[in-house]
Parts: sequence; C-alpha cells; structure tokens
Amino acid sequence: MSAGPIAERNQDATIYCGGLDEKVNEGILWELFVQSGPVVNVHMPKDRVTNNHQGYGFIEFMSEEDADYAIKIMNMIKLYGKPIRVNKASAHQKNLDVGANIFIGNLDPEVDEKLLYDTFSAFGVILQTPKIMRDPETGNSKGYAFINFASFEASDAAIEAMNGQYLCNRPITISYAFKKDAKGERHGSAAERLLAAQNPLAQADRPHQLFADAPPTAPGVPTVPMVVPTAGVNPLQMYYGTDDPTAMMTMMQLPLMHSILNKVGRDFEEQSKHN
Repeated sequence: MSAGPIAERNQDATIYCGGLDEKVNEGILWELFVQSGPVVNVHMPKDRVTNNHQGYGFIEFMSEEDADYAIKIMNMIKLYGKPIRVNKASAHQKNLDVGANIFIGNLDPEVDEKLLYDTFSAFGVILQTPKIMRDPETGNSKGYAFINFASFEASDAAIEAMNGQYLCNRPITISYAFKKDAKGERHGSAAERLLAAQNPLAQADRPHQLFADAPPTAPGVPTVPMVVPTAGVNPLQMYYGTDDPTAMMTMMQLPLMHSILNKVGRDFEEQSKHN
C-alpha cells in the first residue's frame, strides 16, 4: 500500500499519524482513514533491523480537503486503547513556517523521529516530521536534529523545558537553529517574531482537540471510545455498528454538530439577556 518516498507524494494532501500501537498495520490505517475520503496510499516507515513499524505513518488522500477533514475527525481517537495524533505532514509549511525552528544536539543513537515527535509535540504544533540528520550510507543518526514549530510560543516552551533534559541516556542541548541564508544568524529574532504575530495563518493548523481525553469544553459533546480492530473488520464499523459509509460519516459528524448547536444556544441565551 505504500508507494515511493514521501517526497514524491502530494504533501498538502498527506497527513501524519503518530502514537500507533504495534498491532496497527497499513491495512488497518487504510480502512480507518478511507472513511474520511479517498486514500491514495499509506506508508509506515519500518525499523531497518526488526522490520517493525516505528509507531507512525503517512496517509495520502486524493485531495487536500480530504486530508483536512481526516485531521478534524480522527485526531485523538483511540486505536487499540491509544489516542492517535493526526496532523498535516506539511501543515502548509510555506505559509506557516514562521521561523520557530530549533536545533537539538547530543542525541542518543536510539532516538528516532517518532520519539522526537511524541516528546516535542507536547509543546505545540510541529509542522513536519522532525528531521534527524543521518549518515546517507548507513542511515545512522549523526546525533542532532531539527524541529519546526508553528509558533514561537511552542519553540520557546520546548527550549525552556527540555534543554539539558535526558532523552534516552543523554542530556540533550536545544537552541534556535541557524538560518540557512544568513551566516551566523539564528532563528527567533525580534523581526521574525513580529512577522509571526502578524501572520493570520499561523493558528490555522492547531490540532483538533474535540476527541481528546480531556473533558469536552462544551456540554453535551460526546467523546469517542476505544476502537479495537479485529482481523477483517473495519475499525469504525465495530464502533458505529454499520458498514454503511454514509451512515458512519453522519455519526462521526454528530459531535461537531452538537458543539455548534451548543454554542448557538449559548449565544442565543446571552443575546436574550441583553434584550
């Protein structure tokens, strides 16, 4: 189901899915995400030694709209008891790359892209899969990596919290990365921060938290329980009790509809008080 390196795919229509249980395979991901829209291919990077997947994968859709919809309805649902994290593989990087790019040094050889993503996504939206610099011949880590956040609030928090902390067996060092086109100048300058504050697109790709484990923000918004797929059974069919894609999509949208209706109701009540 995988087809070629990710660089050859339509990045704007490709999503990253992390936090995957070891039992998840490409077939299960395909069946899960095809409920959101036509899937072109699914790719789960494999460990070179064990040939097991590394806990994350990429799903390419037919269109960017399908990818955006998948993020909204699939982020933080539980698969084999674990909430999956879904966001844009590119996250409109050209528009959203505000310069909140950090350098992480002294990495243990065992640290991989998944561990970095899982660790640093706690501080904010990561625009693309963390880039660990590797030897082109052996594929071994060179001991440093780069992460591109969607906001300086996230990168500042990551630097403050993680610089000097142990990741695996080594204390990592974190700082703003050097700019590619400016000798000796690092990201995080006052000018970059000013431009970022003026960028209306900077908040566009925050993770959708409606299905998070935390209590819903609006009364009456249901959460999605654990989905445990079995061989040959569509994961969502088990939860919704139907194999009709149209019926499942309608039921998936109910939480969003409840949220909107609740907000409309609260706005109406507030307006009535002032009239």
